[in-house]
Amino acid sequence: MTTVSWPEIMNITAPALRQTPLASRHLALGARMVDFGGWEMPIHYGSQLDEHHAVRQEAGMFDVSHMCVVDAQGGGVRGFLRAVLANNVDKLQVSGKALYTCMLNPQGGILDDLIVYYLDESSFRLIVNAATAQKDLQWLAQQIRQLGVDVALTPRRTGDAPDGVAPLAIIAVQGPQARARTWEAMPDAQAAAQTLKPFHAIHHTDSQLGEVMIARTGYTGEDGHELILPADQAVALWNRLLDAGVRPAGLGARDTLRLEAGMNLYGQDMDEQTSPLDCGLAWTVDLEAPRDFVGKTALMEQGRKAQLVGLVSLDRAGILRSGQQVDTPHGEGRVTSGTFSPTMQQSIALASVPPGVEVGAEVHVQVRGKSARARVVRPPFVRNGQIKV
Repeated sequence: MTTVSWPEIMNITAPALRQTPLASRHLALGARMVDFGGWEMPIHYGSQLDEHHAVRQEAGMFDVSHMCVVDAQGGGVRGFLRAVLANNVDKLQVSGKALYTCMLNPQGGILDDLIVYYLDESSFRLIVNAATAQKDLQWLAQQIRQLGVDVALTPRRTGDAPDGVAPLAIIAVQGPQARARTWEAMPDAQAAAQTLKPFHAIHHTDSQLGEVMIARTGYTGEDGHELILPADQAVALWNRLLDAGVRPAGLGARDTLRLEAGMNLYGQDMDEQTSPLDCGLAWTVDLEAPRDFVGKTALMEQGRKAQLVGLVSLDRAGILRSGQQVDTPHGEGRVTSGTFSPTMQQSIALASVPPGVEVGAEVHVQVRGKSARARVVRPPFVRNGQIKV
């Protein structure tokens, strides 16, 4: 039997600008709000730079409720995920264990990158990107119908959750003091979660907040938690974290932090025309196991045609930015993401270049009509507060 619990996906017309359950708190805290993929989100609360340093040095928190939690359930769910994800969910055998993976089209291009959590044999939880969520759900529903498997998909994001299903919010707390301050905000959770390993999660029932999924994951290169809880309790938890000294941080700091950490951004460093083998994500693809998955044949036939490297600017000709041409002895490349690193006080970038370009090589980036020198490095640039290149 094929079950798709979100048949309305094809008929939804999203409003012009959507809001997370924390929108009112962002405005009350003086956030500058911007349109981010159809969502009204905080870019900063006064100083992007201060927010960046707060995460590197102490603890900051991000509202990431625009990302979509999708619960996948049913007797055929493991087999289904084996077929549609490039990484192998057979690695998930312990409840709460998480796996980072890509979802590919038949040509081997990346439809989305996501995290999948194993809850039990009939229940997995996916966290997909905000801008791709509707596309992802349409594609997954199509695969369910084609495979004829017993799987139900239930989105849990505000505005998308079916009637009778409680929507969820996500707050990411990141930084060297993130875990300690999370315990200040949720003291009853400390005993259960203090031994939590990276890329694992537990469920904790808070007497006021309800059930909170506490995951030890993140997108900043720092330790911390992503806290998934009922949307109507998001403001209460946000306020508790504020009282514990966690600083709100917006999308601006989130981007400089993730780039320093060498983490890909969907839509810039990868997209539907990009193979995971070409953008530094080969480690998320299991080509060795005998199972087949969508895009596997294309990956094996094409192999690697490019590589994603880090660049550190050697000149002060300007900031490295997405789209700039990179000239190398092995041919042209392009910057996929670039910024000024607040931690390093240098311009840094991720760039797609030909396979022959080696770490340590000097290349030239076309910045505002001028050729600027840059050194090729292996990301991450910064991890756990330490400069690595």
